[in-house]
Amino acid sequence: MRIGGIVDRTPHPSAPDRPLNGGPQMVEASRDGRRVYFTNSLYAAWDDQFYPDGIASWMVKVDVDDDGGISLDRDFFVDFSAEGRRAHQIRLEGGDASSDSYCYP
Repeated sequence: MRIGGIVDRTPHPSAPDRPLNGGPQMVEASRDGRRVYFTNSLYAAWDDQFYPDGIASWMVKVDVDDDGGISLDRDFFVDFSAEGRRAHQIRLEGGDASSDSYCYP
């Protein structure tokens, strides 16, 4: 599975004519392990170094099958570039994120 990248800039299936710069940087898994989210912006200083022509920030979701297979969700693509924003960490409502695990007993 490929999405974005410094060289290839693999597009999302929902926008096949739009090359995506930036590769997956931040990863967040749902607590049930059925969904994995990726964003392509790490930190502004690093983004600017690796993408001097700018970065168009985005978020995608990967679905995890019962047998462990993974597939890119063809209908889930969030484009943050129109507002000039950069997506970083994903926080899922209700603490349904792997990074929230330390917050709950």
